[in-house]
Amino acid sequence: MVAVFDRLAAQAEPKYADFQAKLIPTVPRETVLGVRLPALRRLAKEIGGDEARAFLSELPHKTLEENLLHAILVGRERDFAALIAELDAFLPFADNWAVTDILRPAIFSKRPAEALPHIERWLGSPLPFTRRAAVGFLLAYYLDGNFAPAILTLPAKIPQEEYYVGMEVAWFYATALAKRWDETLPYLAERRLPPWTHNKTIQKAIESYRVTPEQKTFLKTLKIK
Repeated sequence: MVAVFDRLAAQAEPKYADFQAKLIPTVPRETVLGVRLPALRRLAKEIGGDEARAFLSELPHKTLEENLLHAILVGRERDFAALIAELDAFLPFADNWAVTDILRPAIFSKRPAEALPHIERWLGSPLPFTRRAAVGFLLAYYLDGNFAPAILTLPAKIPQEEYYVGMEVAWFYATALAKRWDETLPYLAERRLPPWTHNKTIQKAIESYRVTPEQKTFLKTLKIK
């Protein structure tokens, strides 16, 4: 059987790798193969059983694409306890926004109450991309049917000085404004977020087609100058 890395390398596109590396500046260029996402998803469907388990145990990986593939495979884990163990093992090696943003465990949507304590634990991590991943889980799984007002308090509590953490928190609150305007607005009206995150949230909400023109006009009055 051809090794996973060799199967990835066979689909590498150097020019695409150059382009991708510019979008993900926290990743060294030499670790980017340049494999496109559809190819990664196809490969994830081909890998299963012992091969998948062996690959998931091979941490740390050497390339961006291996980490992306790892995130896709973890996201499809159906055993909740196994998923948490896999995330605990993998998150310390997630060092860029592309990996954290593709990491979407489907089982979280079905078992949100069980997942939330673990998400809160990851929110408290000293590792910025672990915190970003946790905010992403809240954004993906807790602003619709699993929503509770207490969810909105969680991202506001974490350190947001790192750019990629602050940006994800801003995306969370901008999305929350679009979906839960009344419950979310106080976080801006009462300035519960750091100034940079506050203003970035307003910017992203104003750019959203899901926020009404009237709401956008009001948000502009809340900017911190």
